[in-house]
Amino acid sequence: MAKNKNMYVSSLKKGKAQFVLIGEAKINDYTYKIDEKSDKSDWIYNSLNLGILCGEKHGTIYTELMGGYGCERENVIYVHGKTEEGRDDFDNRFEINWEDRNNETILESIGDLCFLTAGLEKDKFGKVVYKKFLSAYDFINYVKENLTPNTVVNVKGNLKYSIYNGNVQTKKEVNSIVLSKIDSVDKYKANFTQTMLLTRDSVGEVDKEKSILPIYAKVVDYTNGWNGKTEYNGKLIKCNVTYPKTFEYEIDLENKELVNKIISKVFKVKKNVTEITFEGDLIEGGAVVTTTIDDVPDDIKELIAMGIYTEEEAIAKCSVNNGTKKRMVIRRPLIIMKGDEDAKVPVIQKFEDKYKEEELVFDFMTASDEDEEDEDVNNSGESDDDDSASEDSMPSWMKNL
Repeated sequence: MAKNKNMYVSSLKKGKAQFVLIGEAKINDYTYKIDEKSDKSDWIYNSLNLGILCGEKHGTIYTELMGGYGCERENVIYVHGKTEEGRDDFDNRFEINWEDRNNETILESIGDLCFLTAGLEKDKFGKVVYKKFLSAYDFINYVKENLTPNTVVNVKGNLKYSIYNGNVQTKKEVNSIVLSKIDSVDKYKANFTQTMLLTRDSVGEVDKEKSILPIYAKVVDYTNGWNGKTEYNGKLIKCNVTYPKTFEYEIDLENKELVNKIISKVFKVKKNVTEITFEGDLIEGGAVVTTTIDDVPDDIKELIAMGIYTEEEAIAKCSVNNGTKKRMVIRRPLIIMKGDEDAKVPVIQKFEDKYKEEELVFDFMTASDEDEEDEDVNNSGESDDDDSASEDSMPSWMKNL
């Protein structure tokens, strides 16, 4: 990546931040916005807000996507190429004209990770037909035309973090929706894989009622603005920063020794900042409750009677934002295969002493001008934590169990 003196940069690297959902597509009047026009510019866009019912354990997980074009400008799409072996070549970056986004000849030279994938139709032999889209605008149009309510689908995408009104928001941005072969609700799932940064203060006090250990981590994501500003001292704010995010780890309070070993092996930070990637579950709502007209309060029923709301609109309003807490529950560290092609060994995706703590607080007044590329996969190595732990190494809350 070329050095840009007009842009802030940081040494922080993004890792994995992905989700996979399998469940029933829930479609209502608010799922799609098609050819919406911006009040402030020439922007015309489509947006998707698709709920996936992932079973009683996980609840309904909402995903989103947005994309469009300027009707009074020349639009381009930024892409990267691929190597002779067909792998994505992130060093070969270029742009194509909006009008060429469906040109098959041009598309052949573009890396696979540039595309959004939909597989919502079957051919005459019953095989799923996959379609690729460079533009979210086109992808959303296709999904709206071909996704039937309650269809079981496999939805994949990326977790995106941002600050809104002082709070960290986690968005689930779709990059793939395809038909699933799963035929039982017991096999539905809502999983995530997240690289996070841990410090010596990351392990919180246990919630004994819920048997939950809070993990106060930081996640790295890209931002093009901070505190409402897009630049500082004449430099654009376009860089990776950290966002504080609380995760949960379920523990067995009856097995104090095991819990202590898990903390020592997995969560304990020896020095500075540890980078580690976890797999876990998304939980939003637990048991699924279907709202009916009988559940709508009487005062809202009066609005229906007066024609202010239709019955469907009122039910939808009463079903959304019910105050259910969104949880990200850590299950296990990610294991990857590392080494030469003919001698790979499984290791935990963990890298100790990745950063110093002061590097996690990005100050736009002292930002470095040295530009560094983002990495999709971070360095990893096997942890040399000692499995055994003394009483002195125990968190204070464990000594009182």
